[in-house]
Amino acid sequence: MPRKRTDVEKIREVLRLNLELKFSIRKTAEAVGISKTSVGEYIAEFKRSGLTYRDILKMEDKDIVEIFEKGNRTSNPLYEALSKEFPQYQRELSRVGVTLYLLWEEYKSKYPDGFSYSRFCHYYRMWESKLNPSMHIEHKAGDLIYADFTGKKMHYYDIETGEVHEVEVFISVLGASQLIYTEALDSQKLKDWIWVNENSWWYYGGVTNGICPDNLKSAVTKACNYEPLLNETYHDLARHYNTVILPTRPVKPKDKSLVENAVRIVYQRIFAVLRNQKFFSLRELNEAIWKELEKVNNAPFQRRDISRRELFNEIEKDALKPLPAERYEIKQYQVSKVEYNHHIYLKEDRHYYSVPFQYTGRKVKTKYTSRMVEIFKDGVCVAVHPRDRKKYGYTTETSHMPASHQFVEGWNTDRFVKWASGIGGSVETFINLLLESKEHPQQAFKSCMGVLQLGKKYDPADLEKVCHRAIEFNHISYRFLENALKNNVHKLEEEETDEKKIPPHDNIRGKDHYQ
Repeated sequence: MPRKRTDVEKIREVLRLNLELKFSIRKTAEAVGISKTSVGEYIAEFKRSGLTYRDILKMEDKDIVEIFEKGNRTSNPLYEALSKEFPQYQRELSRVGVTLYLLWEEYKSKYPDGFSYSRFCHYYRMWESKLNPSMHIEHKAGDLIYADFTGKKMHYYDIETGEVHEVEVFISVLGASQLIYTEALDSQKLKDWIWVNENSWWYYGGVTNGICPDNLKSAVTKACNYEPLLNETYHDLARHYNTVILPTRPVKPKDKSLVENAVRIVYQRIFAVLRNQKFFSLRELNEAIWKELEKVNNAPFQRRDISRRELFNEIEKDALKPLPAERYEIKQYQVSKVEYNHHIYLKEDRHYYSVPFQYTGRKVKTKYTSRMVEIFKDGVCVAVHPRDRKKYGYTTETSHMPASHQFVEGWNTDRFVKWASGIGGSVETFINLLLESKEHPQQAFKSCMGVLQLGKKYDPADLEKVCHRAIEFNHISYRFLENALKNNVHKLEEEETDEKKIPPHDNIRGKDHYQ
């Protein structure tokens, strides 16, 4: 669908059709889609300016708007009175529920002989386009925050080696007040991305209804115009802060024009100012950035007598949602199958966590932080454990274990022991000791299965010998048996300790010599 043309484009088209192609006012109005009265006013104002059509072709949009606005001010006292209200109207439109129609109704109650609604909207749009000709999105207070990284990087020096460390620079900007936050960080990786997004919310003192990031991998796993796939951790961050992620569309620069403008400001007002200074830590660099940032936010807009900070305090501060009681803790995710010993294996820690035995053999989703491990089945949390990083250890909740050490398809401790006894007495004893070494016998089931499988891979007699040696040296573990069998330890003969006789020789003194 083609985009709606701006008022400046309509003015250019009116002048082209009427002056270049000699269209009548009626025909021009039909072609452009505006009233004959508006076309007549444009033509009359153009003639009063003393310019030619060729002059118009060389002029920028803002200059054209200035010509027509100037004519309105000098020829129409009603417009002059209305134009004084435009800055306040712009602030009011940032408030939730406020529309141009509501403002026009209030205007008409104050000025009964004032402009009609269509002329009211036309003059406001003309004034607005002069402020920012390419920006026609109305931002509601507390609605959206736009976030991105700058294309260019900053750097600091290692104080000991002098090595240069390049850093990324994050920028966020509030939609309505355009208050900016920026921070340097080591990378665009997920951990840094989550951290800096949080910092921006805490800087603003509240949370917007949504956040609009660019399509970097830490935010969006797969970009799409209609249904982007969000990074799961980033999505969880949004839930924690009770907001929603609305990524910009790929190859749609106008979706993020506000943050692009903020990037330009940061280049000019922060990058350029700090370009000749040397910093020796990330913290030192950020302190300098934040000092300059406050100057940016407290400086008045280029064409308005109000600063970003003042506008934020006036219209947006109270519209933000409250921050949560605690900051977000990054979560990692893993999909696992519950093993037959009723545990899942967390790959990062190489540790086992118990799950209610009813879920044995089924796939579950594990969500874990630096402190806790949560296990979900179909969106329902079925187990929670404190995180334990002991390699190959077990964290087991007693209530998760079935009665009588029963597990998949009738397997139990008695069956393991009976199976082991069929191989040999030492294997049976080893299996009993292995089961007794764990707080819950189910924790040893996997090791028991491994031991008994060794009896199939190697000669059962060799397994019997190795189990005997393991019991003798108190090495009750599957790994000891596996390594011993692999290295043929059981086949090494014990060295004889027979005393060797020394042959007689004239140079060798006997024991009597030392008496």
